[in-house]
Amino acid sequence: MTTSDSARPIILGSTSPYRRELLQRLGMAFECVAPEVDETPQPDETPPALAMRLALAKARAVANLHPDAVVIGSDQVADLNGQPLGKPGNHIRARAQLQTMRGQTVVFQTAVAVVCLATGFERAALAAVAVKFRELTDHEIEAYLLRETPYDCAGSAKSEGLGIALLDSIDSDDPTALIGLPLIRTCAMLRAAGVRLL
Repeated sequence: MTTSDSARPIILGSTSPYRRELLQRLGMAFECVAPEVDETPQPDETPPALAMRLALAKARAVANLHPDAVVIGSDQVADLNGQPLGKPGNHIRARAQLQTMRGQTVVFQTAVAVVCLATGFERAALAAVAVKFRELTDHEIEAYLLRETPYDCAGSAKSEGLGIALLDSIDSDDPTALIGLPLIRTCAMLRAAGVRLL
């Protein structure tokens, strides 16, 4: 089991099962704490700015409750031509999202922040993933939604599952960002915060 040099606890400021599963790949002990953060976009806020603000807000909110811990916060916003696409929440909105995105390139803006109040450490980074959607038929969209029910995913597409069949291409320098946590950037910030990964 890996540990930080100062043996500080590691906390993932998220209840997302996708982020938890990704962080588990690093083989370190951590706990999950739900951040209490209002995720409403601010007026004229761009998708990258929204993702960065919320990732930091989540990390800070949990760090305030656990000041000795190294806290990871993350947020993802699907960006279609500068307009944010959130989690659909239900079948009707998911269908409308996918109909809008077919044939389009959607940039999934995934931000991650690492905060430790005890040491004054705070960093954040953004990983943008450009995803080209196929020219999907209404039948394909409906079949996908009935099998995957991706209502808790930004942009209604779960690339780690059947959602990969919706896509023509994925362009990213931090591939796990599309699932919800850019592990390359996360590892870099954890090392900078004093967490020994290897």
